[in-house]
Amino acid sequence: VVNEGFSITKHVETKGSAADLVTEFDQRVEEILIKKLQEKFPTHKFIGEESSAAGVKTIFENDPTWIIDPIDGTTNFVHGFPFVAISIALAINKQVVIGVIYNPILDLLYSAVHGKGAFRNGRPIKSSGQTGK
Repeated sequence: VVNEGFSITKHVETKGSAADLVTEFDQRVEEILIKKLQEKFPTHKFIGEESSAAGVKTIFENDPTWIIDPIDGTTNFVHGFPFVAISIALAINKQVVIGVIYNPILDLLYSAVHGKGAFRNGRPIKSSGQTGK
C-alpha cells in the first residue's frame, strides 16, 4: 500500500497542526495492520496513530497492546522522499517486547525482540546497549 501511494498524488489532510499530515494511505495501512494482527491475536489491544487521532480511545494497560504508526514520516511520503517507515511495537505489561520498523520504499526491515537482539533484514546488528532508564 505504501509503495502503491508513494509516487502518485495523494489527498492530504492535517491532524493537529499544518505540519501534522495524514493521507488515505496512512489510514489504509493502519486498517490492514490492525485487521491482520486481530486475526492472529484476537485478545490483544491496539493503539494506532490514525485511529487515536480520530478519537478512538485505548487505555494503555498491562494487556498485550500493539502500538502502530502506519506511515512514520508522512511529510516525507507526501513529498516523495523515501525516508518513511511502518512502525509497530508490542507492549506487554507496559513494556515493549517487540519492535519492527519497515521502510517499504528502500526494502529495509529493522526488528528487535527484548533480550534476543536487533536485526536488519534478518541479520543481527549491534545495539548501543542503552536501556533508556
